[in-house]
Formats: sequence, structure tokens, C-alpha cells
Amino acid sequence: MRRTKAEAAETRCSILCAAEKLFFEKGVANSALDEIAATAGVTRGAIYWHFASKSDLFLELYNAAQLPRVNMADVDDVDVDEEDALRTIENMACDWLNELASDPQRQRLLSILLRTNFTEEFQPVMAELEKLDREHTSHMENLLAKAQRNGRLAEVWTPQSASKAFKWMLKGMCWDWLLFGQKFDLAVEGSDRVKRLLASFRQLPVRE
Repeated sequence: MRRTKAEAAETRCSILCAAEKLFFEKGVANSALDEIAATAGVTRGAIYWHFASKSDLFLELYNAAQLPRVNMADVDDVDVDEEDALRTIENMACDWLNELASDPQRQRLLSILLRTNFTEEFQPVMAELEKLDREHTSHMENLLAKAQRNGRLAEVWTPQSASKAFKWMLKGMCWDWLLFGQKFDLAVEGSDRVKRLLASFRQLPVRE
């Protein structure tokens, strides 16, 4: 029985690896299940044993990948009232950029998402992405609200406007890096841009 479970897990892993390879090379819409099966060295029936559809396979690949993210959920319950919430955001964002820059698999998976036309067939994946985006926005705004309450968020910013500016800059920078040949040092230059933007969020000391 253990051997059967091990074989099933190995088959599932082979299917996911084959799907990742073809989705990256050809796009999700242009990758047929027959091709994925052939690449994985399994039958089409084996795919349907593990996954209900290509959309289900795509969603499982996304969930299993643990794509790089600024996971504000990890620190939402941390007491940062006595710390610098802006510094917490900076550290997390820079860690994310370093992870993305050094992990080719994460780069491929994020590229797949960027290139995918989310038609009706792939709406479950889009729904998961939108859910994650809402969660991250909420956690980011909570951290920025703490900075505001502590008098550390510049008056020209609100938690909502700062959160959007931060998200748009970070996503835009990573999208540009992935789609146009990784022409700059994401870890070094990206971290510098993050620090510069967050510096604009910071309330300057009042001069006496």
C-alpha cells in the first residue's frame, strides 16, 4: 500500500512538472492534456485520475508552487506598535525580491501567470489570485494604519493610498523584470526602489 501511495505521489509530481514546463514554453491555453501526459510519461487517464481538468491542474500547480509574495498574513498578528511598521514592510519586500531573483522555478511560475489569458476556463485560478490580493491589501493597510497611529506615516499618505502605490510599484517592477529579459539586478536595484518609496511614506521629524 505504501508503494502504491508513493507511486501515485510520484505520478502526480511528474504531471505537475510536465505542466509547468509546457505552460511556460507554450502557454496554458496552447498546452494540451495529451502533450502534458506524453511529457510526464503517463496516460491521459492518469491525469484525470489526479486532476478533474486543465483548470484544476493549473490551480494545483499554483497552490503547490507557493509563489513569492509579500505575505502580510505572516505578520498581521505581530505587535509592531512598539516597532517601525514601515521597516517591517521594507524587510518583507526586500526578502521577497531576493527570493524571486534567486529562484528560477518561481520565476517560471510567475511568468506563466503573467502570460495567461484568464478566460472562463481558468476563472478558478483568477478567483484565487483575487482572493490573495484582497488579503494582502487588507494586511498591508493594517500595517500602514499602525504606522499612521504611531505618527510615522507622512500626512500626504493614507494607509489606502500608500498600500496601492507600494503594490503597483512592486508588481510593475517584477513584471518588467520578468517580461523584458531580467535586464537589471532585481535584488539590488529593486530593494533600493522599495527603500526609496517607503522613505517617502515616513513622517519627517518636526524641526524645532
